[in-house]
Amino acid sequence: MRVWDVYPAIDLRRGQVVRLKQGDPDRATTYETDPLIAAERWQDAGARWIHVVNLDGALDERSAENQRALERIVTTGLQIQFGGGIRDRATLDHALSLGVTRVVIGTAAVEDPTLVLDGLQAYGRDCIAVGIDARDGRVRTHGWSTGTGLTAIEFASRWAADGLRWTIFTDVARDGMGSGLNVEATAALARASGLHVIASGGVDSLDDVRRTYDAGLSGVIIGRALYEGEVSLEDTLRIGENQNAG
Repeated sequence: MRVWDVYPAIDLRRGQVVRLKQGDPDRATTYETDPLIAAERWQDAGARWIHVVNLDGALDERSAENQRALERIVTTGLQIQFGGGIRDRATLDHALSLGVTRVVIGTAAVEDPTLVLDGLQAYGRDCIAVGIDARDGRVRTHGWSTGTGLTAIEFASRWAADGLRWTIFTDVARDGMGSGLNVEATAALARASGLHVIASGGVDSLDDVRRTYDAGLSGVIIGRALYEGEVSLEDTLRIGENQNAG
């Protein structure tokens, strides 16, 4: 049976569930003041995973509220994929010690690759993912605010050669905009690297979700479209269930 999951997003900003448009902290919409309520809502709808992001950490800001929120979300027993501000071994170790299933490393994968390599060695290939955030095919870091000279495909292929298994690919230009996933670029990244790639950024319809399955990707992260009712989590989960049953 192939690997494919739907990851409802819980993006944390000062302890609340928000979505940013194109990663801009000045363009935030708050969807829930209590992140645990959001997590339990998605759990009741059938979610197996939750994708949690510490936006304050990604933006190089401190946030005790987000830390407390993560600790509460872990109590649901859901599998949690967590990223944002994972810049050193202590932060990585702490997240996994709380019960996080998979940690996503973004900026540090560019600036301190040893952190990823050490994490893979210590915890295994299913506990560590690299987050690849790109605009016009080029990798960006520090909450998408800083450009690099790396193309997403060369960056992913480099990590695949070093033993990585999982990556999350986000098209920054589409994230939070509801303009549709960039499935073509995401699938191209998966084919070129051989990694398990989870798509993120811009889901606006059930067809978007279906296309990630049909393209052979390993999952899809959905935020705004779920919170605003444009797609239902139950319907998205049936895509994988129906295909596997068939």
